[in-house]
Order: sequence, then structure tokens, then C-alpha cells
Amino acid sequence: MDSFNSPTTKPLYRGTQIVWYILGLVEILLAFRFVLKLLGANPAAGFSSLIYGITYIFAAPFLNVFSITYVAGSVFEWTTLLAMFVYLVVATGIIKLIVMGKTVSTPEAAVKLNDQEK
Repeated sequence: MDSFNSPTTKPLYRGTQIVWYILGLVEILLAFRFVLKLLGANPAAGFSSLIYGITYIFAAPFLNVFSITYVAGSVFEWTTLLAMFVYLVVATGIIKLIVMGKTVSTPEAAVKLNDQEK
């Protein structure tokens, strides 16, 4: 059976799209957080408060990993960059797991195994 016409291909593709979309949203929100802190945005302002509130749940596990760097009223939040990197690695791992569920023909599997041995 051709793996491109497999009934599992479309759901797996949708699954990868969903993971990339969620990662993109999280990364964009964390990037806003990083830039707002870096530029010394007023945390009481509506937009800043919204972004900090939404991203806190994503940044919280990393907040004490590194010390915060303060420069003339700006905050260089290393932990937000770490969070962005970790979420990228996790999403990539999830995508790899999803793709492993794809139906593969015997000849296709043989080629992939040969490529891995090189």
C-alpha cells in the first residue's frame, strides 16, 4: 500500500498542523513577553498586563532557572528564552512521535533504515 494514500496519513498530518499551530501561538506570546520586559513596558498597562497574565503559565516553570538581568529599567528575561527553546524541543519531539504512526511500506522502511545506518 502506498503510504501517501494510507487512511492514517491525513489525521497524522492534521495532528502535526495542530502541534505546530499551538507552538506558534505560545512562541509568539512568549516573544511579546520577552520584548515587553526588555523594553521596560509598564506592567500596569492593559496590553502588558494581558500578555504577562497569559504567558505566566508558560514561563512559570522556568522563572528561577536563571537570574534576571536588569539594565537601566529593562529586564532581560533569560528564562523566557529558555521556555521558548524547551517548548520548541518538546513540540519537535511530539511531531516525531506523531510521524512514527504513519504507515510505511516495506521497501520504504528498508530505504529509511539504510539511510539511518550511514
